[in-house]
Amino acid sequence: MDEPLAGTSPADDFLAERFEAHRPHLRAVAYRMLGSLTEADDAVQEAWLRLGRTDSTRIESLGAWLTTVVGRVCLDLLRTRASRREEPWDGVYVPDPVVSRENGVDPEQEALLADSVGLALLVVLETLAPAERLAFVLHDMFAVPFEDIAPLVGRTPTAARQLASRARRRVRGTPTVPDADLGRQREVVDAFLAASRGGDFDALVALLDPGVVMRADHGSAPARGLREIHGAKAVADQSLTFSRLGAGGGGVLRRALVNGAAGLVVSREGRPLSVLGFTVAAGRIVEIDILADPERLARLDLTVLD
Repeated sequence: MDEPLAGTSPADDFLAERFEAHRPHLRAVAYRMLGSLTEADDAVQEAWLRLGRTDSTRIESLGAWLTTVVGRVCLDLLRTRASRREEPWDGVYVPDPVVSRENGVDPEQEALLADSVGLALLVVLETLAPAERLAFVLHDMFAVPFEDIAPLVGRTPTAARQLASRARRRVRGTPTVPDADLGRQREVVDAFLAASRGGDFDALVALLDPGVVMRADHGSAPARGLREIHGAKAVADQSLTFSRLGAGGGGVLRRALVNGAAGLVVSREGRPLSVLGFTVAAGRIVEIDILADPERLARLDLTVLD
């Protein structure tokens, strides 16, 4: 939970209160831009520091000003991230999941997950160029005018509109929104887990969409075989390894909501081993996104499950 900001005068305290009121929105913007909860919090903190160096009395709309500042900070972070990945990259990046108890999303997480921001959508956003991602997120998700986006990307409003249009074409048609019935999602995921543990290959194939994609992000750890695989039979074959996550492998599986959808958290001796997010559409699993990076898992707040 973020600590409230405090000023040194009544005017500073009032500004801090106004900033805190905008924090959930700013975190939501940064999370969609970066796919990282830690970096999102850093971007919001940077916006606060920049506000402290600015004459706030000259800001007409604090919310709009802060949104564009967070957007600019995130754009710089994305460009830095892209420059670090200039070397050949054969891994898979799964964005930070937002993990909640199965009985509901914490109020502090609601803004992060508004508009069905599932892991599948964030994975698609990771494929966009930084400027495209900024234009799409700010305009399509937060209704920021292209006139305000253009200076951030150093383009004209027309060119900024084209960036968002290109991004929109990449996003359109992807299975980003799960079935609305969370109970039905859970039935499918439970059946998937039972078939995996039982070694029932045919049952697994029946639960998977023919074009299903399974991704696993191990970070810098050895790949241990899985990166990204496609197709029901290939994913079913890989999924049979879940039988080793039970008592035989010492793993404990807990039901959870992962970005508001049915998911699983695997741990051993209280230490998280992986978080699995499922996208279920039309009663079948269309995507499985697995975060198994030990460093990033250690930074997730999984106490919400206790």
